[in-house]
Amino acid sequence: MSSELRGRTAVVTGASKGIGLAIVEALAQAGAHVVAGSRTTSERLENLVKEGSVTWVPVDLAEPDAAGELIAAAGGRIDVLVNNVGSAPARTGGFLSVTDEEWRRTIDLNLLTAVRVTRAALPVMLDAGDGSVITVGSVNATLPDPLVIDYSAGKAALVAFSKALSKEVGPKGIRVNTISPGPVETELWLGGDGVARTVSAAAGITPDDVVAQASKATVTGRFSKPAEIADLVLFLAGDRSRNITGSDLVIDGGFIPTW
Repeated sequence: MSSELRGRTAVVTGASKGIGLAIVEALAQAGAHVVAGSRTTSERLENLVKEGSVTWVPVDLAEPDAAGELIAAAGGRIDVLVNNVGSAPARTGGFLSVTDEEWRRTIDLNLLTAVRVTRAALPVMLDAGDGSVITVGSVNATLPDPLVIDYSAGKAALVAFSKALSKEVGPKGIRVNTISPGPVETELWLGGDGVARTVSAAAGITPDDVVAQASKATVTGRFSKPAEIADLVLFLAGDRSRNITGSDLVIDGGFIPTW
């Protein structure tokens, strides 16, 4: 077990499952105390709480005041903030089927939650003159897809927000980076209401067919695993990345063409 983050405090949003839970586990294993924010809990998250390495804060970050509540639970010290919460509803009816309310909901969850939590956490980091803000974006920020048109727009804004903020707070000791995954083995893709099942129902194929097609679009022929995203977070959270800021690290198995 690594101890590179021993004595440090990390805050993670969307922490109960998938990528968020893998990030919580990785940070805790590296010695950090993790404040995990999510609407619901899970057995794996509850086990981490019992071990004493994680504090779970039940919050719905779609509520404007929830960001302050989550940050307050960190107790005045935040070394690492991971903005992970998000959602990618598949718009199988096309652009004209997406209502204003659906646009607002997607932009709020994928952009404004990160804005609010970062706004709440940043004064603590600025007082310390140190900190790492890591935000989970998406390859759809630079490879937008009409199937997730509002999600793509939200993630593009999220990456731009992070880049702009990095220029402001970098001279003050705060690093701000994003990680943009391609398809990942999570419920967002593979769950009962996930992308694969939603798209398959509209296209008249099986969810396995959808997953196979998405996997084939990568050079490696597979989805990333949540733990692989967490490894990148761990790198950006620690001292090995002290001179990395304003960057977007892509982990997509070659999903975005490089030629």
